[in-house]
Amino acid sequence: MSAITENKQGLKVLLAGSFIQLFLGIIYVWSVFVIPVSEFYSWEVASVKLTSSFMLSFFVVGILAGGKLQVKIGVSRVVLLGGIMLAAGMFVSAFVPKNFAWLIYVTYGIIGGFGVGAGYNANISSAQRWFPKNRGFATGISVCAFGFSTVIFAPLVEFLVKRFALQNTFIILSIAFLIVVLALFSFVKLPDGGSTSADASALLKRKQFTTTEVLKTKEFYFITLSLMLATATFFILNPSFKTLAVERGLDPTIGTLLVMITGVANALGRLGTPLLSDKIGREKAVLTIIAITAVGAASLCFIQGIAFVVVVALIAFCYGGYSGVYPVLTADYFGISNVGSNYGAVMVGFAVSALVFPMIIGSIQDTIIKFIVLAVLAAIGAGLIALLMLSKNKSDQNI
Repeated sequence: MSAITENKQGLKVLLAGSFIQLFLGIIYVWSVFVIPVSEFYSWEVASVKLTSSFMLSFFVVGILAGGKLQVKIGVSRVVLLGGIMLAAGMFVSAFVPKNFAWLIYVTYGIIGGFGVGAGYNANISSAQRWFPKNRGFATGISVCAFGFSTVIFAPLVEFLVKRFALQNTFIILSIAFLIVVLALFSFVKLPDGGSTSADASALLKRKQFTTTEVLKTKEFYFITLSLMLATATFFILNPSFKTLAVERGLDPTIGTLLVMITGVANALGRLGTPLLSDKIGREKAVLTIIAITAVGAASLCFIQGIAFVVVVALIAFCYGGYSGVYPVLTADYFGISNVGSNYGAVMVGFAVSALVFPMIIGSIQDTIIKFIVLAVLAAIGAGLIALLMLSKNKSDQNI
């Protein structure tokens, strides 16, 4: 811990980036906007919810593009670009005409989603470079702030919409975020040559894979496919927390509380899992949370009442853990120089999981069969991590 506190410049970068992450995570508060947007535009709820799909897809595109841009223009400018795009997307959303409601897909979903992905990736990349021996800690803080955004902004958005109406809420949030980004983006930067630590220099002497080289390795597919399979359970559960709670014998009023509980668990997983990985190793940490997900999915076939809440919270914790530990796992295997673009490639598995599994598994009517399938998928993901552990081509040994 002393090595962390002594790294004062690194802490400044980490704190500035994490505060920006807190605001970037506001894009995941779309569920709070669904009803107000539906009512304002007289738009079907299902169509409004589709904004999330555009958001998630272009979040991954932003991660991929942001990773490439970091090399050309630097992480500070990528954070600025991402912040401006999110602020602009939200601001323009306030002026979408009622007869062109679908433009919100473009403004909030595509423009905002891309901006979030670009800024998110740059913040994580800089955090890892400043804390080479404590990458789990640094990444955990960064992605925890991103995940905790839902806990803070969900009630705030509800208040603003009730007090100032939908369009003014978009304007208020966009201006607030633009101010934050303009004030802090310049603090997010990589160590220069003179301030690069011995630990970072040692890491940079190892093989630094380009994305093209990464795609030719079997380790990439172990990592990416395991992420795709492990996250499926949460993506299926997430839209149905309230209805499933009622089906399991809980009072309907606990539904909103359950959403808040999962938000906190998600944020804690983003911090706790990478910290654990610093102690026991990345693969063991990942294997642990995937195994918990598999057991949790299987138990959802029969558990009732409060036990249901506990299991859902554990699955949310594990889901947050994936966001915290997979960027570090990617750097362990393929180096930290190109971690931005390489992690973007890994995140394709995340996007596929979010877009494909809800359609395929969501169509299964029998709840028990649905959760058995999810448990099997997670078990296969755990098997892929086991294969990864047996791999002899890890480029970043003993970190």
